[in-house]
Amino acid sequence: MLGCTLIHGPAAGRIVEVEAYLGLSDRAAHAFRGLTKRTQILFGPPGHAYVYFIYGMHQCLNFVTEPEGSPGCVLIRSLEPLAGLETMRARRPTARKPGDLCSGPGNLTRAMDIGLSLYGADLTVGPITVHQPPQPVSGHVVVTPRIGITYCADWPLRFVLS
Repeated sequence: MLGCTLIHGPAAGRIVEVEAYLGLSDRAAHAFRGLTKRTQILFGPPGHAYVYFIYGMHQCLNFVTEPEGSPGCVLIRSLEPLAGLETMRARRPTARKPGDLCSGPGNLTRAMDIGLSLYGADLTVGPITVHQPPQPVSGHVVVTPRIGITYCADWPLRFVLS
């Protein structure tokens, strides 16, 4: 997913940071405890949006990535803004520079206007879509432990395109 373009309405950005969650074997994953109303999309086919509310203030976007019945997802942590910067700035007026608009999962969803109504959206047909880059991704991928979690925090499942 690194280097792919995420589009929602007039806003678009290149995915530059993600974290993987491995489902039933990963205590940090929402699917770890099994199928619930909240996690049902994770057990479905890949290519759909798992959007959830966290800390009483942020919405986060994940892509369902594993085959149906095997929950797994990737949290989209940061984008490099490509289009709709004025729209993003209106949604995130406190961001000081373009790089701050979509840095962090909550800021990203706010800038891109991605909310709970997009839970389950098909990422291939919209209203939010993901597109392969027009040319191979250049840059170095840094692999680190995940951040902001308690369980399995040392697992090297955070990937940053630099």
